[in-house]
Amino acid sequence: MTVGQSFPQFEKKVVVSLEKGKEFSTLTNNFANNEERWTVMFWWPKDFTFVCPTEIAEFNAAYEEFRDRNTTLIGASTDSEFVHAAWRKDHDDLRGLKFPMLADTSKSLAEELGILTSGDKVAYRATFIIDPQNTIRWVSVYDLSVGRNVEEVIRVLDALQTDELCPCNWKKGEETLHV
Repeated sequence: MTVGQSFPQFEKKVVVSLEKGKEFSTLTNNFANNEERWTVMFWWPKDFTFVCPTEIAEFNAAYEEFRDRNTTLIGASTDSEFVHAAWRKDHDDLRGLKFPMLADTSKSLAEELGILTSGDKVAYRATFIIDPQNTIRWVSVYDLSVGRNVEEVIRVLDALQTDELCPCNWKKGEETLHV
């Protein structure tokens, strides 16, 4: 899927807590029906790997930045909610996550998004910015071995939220282009 398309409908299990009995919930993309709310969904290849927790921890460190921009943050992979919960309990940087970890165990959402590798059907490091009308406004896909830049995701989100023309390397607070 790419820019300009509607983000697919889904209903998936998510890990939202480490508190016994409150670990799991169900998430649908009805969150995008709110006229004011944006969404950033980022995917990683597999739990219990090496690059992935560095990205997840960095998104978590920037959680307030996304919240301040009226943006829902969702992390996702094709691992199960049980694997997500075990990884959160096991990894110091993941215990205090402030956003849900989506479990696409059927790989149906990742397949529809077109972000699975051809061989093992592992999700690439993909990031989607979705506007309040459920339209994909930005897609970034990285190779499995390279971590993404969370600051760039925030910069692009800021630019999209201006609804104006933003020049190369534009940052929030700078002038936009006036034609």
